[in-house]
Amino acid sequence: MKLRTPFLHVTALGLGCLLLGCAALAPLYDWKSYPDQVYSYLKNDGTSAEQQIQALEEGLAQMQDPAALPPGYQAHLGLLYLKVGRTNDGLLAWEREKALFPESTRYIDHLIGNLKKNGN
Repeated sequence: MKLRTPFLHVTALGLGCLLLGCAALAPLYDWKSYPDQVYSYLKNDGTSAEQQIQALEEGLAQMQDPAALPPGYQAHLGLLYLKVGRTNDGLLAWEREKALFPESTRYIDHLIGNLKKNGN
């Protein structure tokens, strides 16, 4: 009987750890329609840049926590702004991307440099 008690404790502990490991975790980012907009942009499916901007801006307005923006959200929004001639809005969106994700700074600065070099 002494062998069964430690076995039961270990089994119960193992089952408890298994159940805790299966607990649902909250998502790190709030994606909203971002993946759909990127897909539309890349596939050139007929969705206009203005429609994509509107969808992304609506996603921003619905965002509970600005820190939950996924990487690239502001960068893609900035690209769309530039595509429709809203250069200042595009640059501001890129600056927000750099503030949220400092690891993007080098790439965003490269894009800004190219933009300025091309006279925009």
